[in-house]
Amino acid sequence: MSKSKIVVPQARDAMDRFKMEAANEVGVNLKNGYNGDLTSRQAGSVGGQMVKKMIEAYENSVK
Repeated sequence: MSKSKIVVPQARDAMDRFKMEAANEVGVNLKNGYNGDLTSRQAGSVGGQMVKKMIEAYENSVK
């Protein structure tokens, strides 16, 4: 289990769906639960895609 905590517990499902969507977009096969078999590059690409999408969403909401 991740050590990072989600401030709004109800957001966990949405964040999990967001993570799966980002992983799918970069071609990383995530599964529910433990994903310790991913390489650092794969995990980083998922996180990077999530950040990219969050920045785009913010920029689009400010305009």
